[in-house]
Amino acid sequence: MINLFYKRRQRTKLLILRTDIKTKKKVKSVKPYFNNHSDIIKWSIDIEDIDNVLKIQARSNLSEKDMINQIKTLGFYCDELDD
Repeated sequence: MINLFYKRRQRTKLLILRTDIKTKKKVKSVKPYFNNHSDIIKWSIDIEDIDNVLKIQARSNLSEKDMINQIKTLGFYCDELDD
């Protein structure tokens, strides 16, 4: 029997980045980009954290480097979060 409702699970990864997105207004300005990006499943920005941490659950084909460059294109600082 073939299960027609079988959905192949895609691999995902978690990107954790440091940003300068510090206010609700700035979060609102990047919201359309993140919500409409085809490889981003979920995202959040912790504006209470000193590093304004951006967490992105993404499909495995989205690279950290590409995301950092894209956020910089939007006019914000973004870099890897060191331990």
